[in-house]
Amino acid sequence: MKTIARLAILAALAAGAAQAQDPPVTIDSHVDIPFDYMGEPRFDVGKPTPLLVDLGKMERGGLNAAFFVVWVPQHGLDAAGYAQAVKQASQKYDGIGRMLMMYPDRIRLATTPEQLMANHHAGLLSATIEIENAYSLGHDIHRLDAAFDRGARSVGLVHVGDNDLCTSSQPDTKHGEPAMNSAADTGMSDFGRAVVKRANQLGMMVDVSHASDACVRDALKVSTAPIIASHSGARAVLGHPRNLPDDLLRAIAAKGGVIQAVAYKEFLKHDPAREAAEEKLQDAVAKAAGDTKYDSDKHDYLPAMAAGMAKIQQQHPLPTLDDYLKQIRHMVQVAGIDHVGIASDFDGGGGITGWADASETRNLTAAMRRHGFSDADIAKLWGGNLLRVWGEVERDATR
Repeated sequence: MKTIARLAILAALAAGAAQAQDPPVTIDSHVDIPFDYMGEPRFDVGKPTPLLVDLGKMERGGLNAAFFVVWVPQHGLDAAGYAQAVKQASQKYDGIGRMLMMYPDRIRLATTPEQLMANHHAGLLSATIEIENAYSLGHDIHRLDAAFDRGARSVGLVHVGDNDLCTSSQPDTKHGEPAMNSAADTGMSDFGRAVVKRANQLGMMVDVSHASDACVRDALKVSTAPIIASHSGARAVLGHPRNLPDDLLRAIAAKGGVIQAVAYKEFLKHDPAREAAEEKLQDAVAKAAGDTKYDSDKHDYLPAMAAGMAKIQQQHPLPTLDDYLKQIRHMVQVAGIDHVGIASDFDGGGGITGWADASETRNLTAAMRRHGFSDADIAKLWGGNLLRVWGEVERDATR
């Protein structure tokens, strides 16, 4: 037998063995996309891209489904700010729509758990849409219905900076918001409560990642259905305000919800030296490109940024899979194995050593096995728990 043919057979056998050990389904509940998603050739995800998640990386790594994120940054709480947010959100909905229209033989929209599993059994990837920062509703409750009609099945209430729905776990102190403390944490507004109630009626999951502690508590009181945290960590393991304290992990679980553990560096490892090095690199790359301010969509995918990040990784390594599993284990101990899931935050700052992009998805499954999780546990973590909550939210809907 020729060497090339023998190697091909061995590679096929290895791939088959890896796939035989895959969980029933793997779902990443938080994947960001740039504003020019599917608009610029470099962001055509049907081909190799600089993005951490494209169709090829999902297929090679065994990532079956992703919640693609319609995120907008926080602007002013006025007509101009709302109009800008609505426009920016529309760009991302359009980008996801173009992906689905261009590659229907590889990826399909999933608006129900059953549809996601049907896609998977048909050998197709699934895309579900998540709103991150409901400020993009433009303070108009009717836009939540419009988002639902476009396929959104999860609504994240807030991001960095307080908005018109609730206070954030990370106030925008650079623009005058007070630093987080119990007095400043006013929780949810009347509009926020209306959004939660309407999401319940539609069968849309309410997502409290990025929300302040008071806002999470308010969401638990207002929502008649289980809630989720689409990409959060455990504050008891690392004291970051974006991570959830144990009492809220328990409270979300007690309501039947799920907390999706996020593989994001700053929520897993305190490394101020790396943060400073990254900020310095961002400024340098922006200036070299002729810009006065760093823009992640514009600068993150330039060769100079890739080279600089490789050097930073050598000097200040990212958290590892073991660091990530430490958080997952704590969250399971506190909330229970039925109430924890998986999120990368890829292309939004997420990614760790060992799970650096979607092509390395099976590394995480192997790490969970090394840490003593059974196949049944892994099935729950990789998607079973999220699908259960999604189904319960749908059944509770009164639309």
